[in-house]
Amino acid sequence: MSKEKTPKPIENLEEVEHALTTAELYFEKNSKIISIVFGAAVVIALILLATHRFYSLPREAKAKEQIFVAEQYFEKDSFNLAINGDGNYPGFLDIIDDYGSTKAGKLAKYYTGISNLHLEKYQEAIDYLEGFKTDDLLLAPVVLGATGDAYSELGNKEKAVKLYMEAAELNPNAFTSPVYYLKAGNLYETLGNKDKALAAYKIIKDKYAESNEGRSIDKYIARLTAN
Repeated sequence: MSKEKTPKPIENLEEVEHALTTAELYFEKNSKIISIVFGAAVVIALILLATHRFYSLPREAKAKEQIFVAEQYFEKDSFNLAINGDGNYPGFLDIIDDYGSTKAGKLAKYYTGISNLHLEKYQEAIDYLEGFKTDDLLLAPVVLGATGDAYSELGNKEKAVKLYMEAAELNPNAFTSPVYYLKAGNLYETLGNKDKALAAYKIIKDKYAESNEGRSIDKYIARLTAN
């Protein structure tokens, strides 16, 4: 059998020395550029850190403080005051204008959308709700469902039922899913699509029987199957 040839140690050592020498020459030749790039990276990192600490965090705290009264009006169903403020405290629109990039500023879009929905300003509701993005798994379906409500009120039933189904399926749970499956089923009936209506109702019966919607779903199913 032939034995594998191994490199001579001296040759390996020479290769390593050559690589180190090449690297040293490269850094020596480009040391000024490397220093500038490294220094710039450090400066950028410090600027970002300082901006977050001395600008972003104080703005977040201020926005959270400013939105408090508007949220109280919202909870009391005083939607005009919630949106526009009362002259002493800002409304959601002011929060959006002044602190739109903060968490409170983004949340103000949701509140404004829901408030407009209650005030029967459906296009305004859609504009603000569609401009609100969230990763909250419980809030996201509510936003889709509320947007569906606004489209339904404007007569766009096809868009509304699509949003109801998206809301029901986005984060399957016993709190929001049966609500939107039921809304979708009702709207499918209105659109004359009884098969899809029945399918939505059966999901409630099979998966969410213990929910409020599930406890009364048999009458919806019976009505369709009887016909």
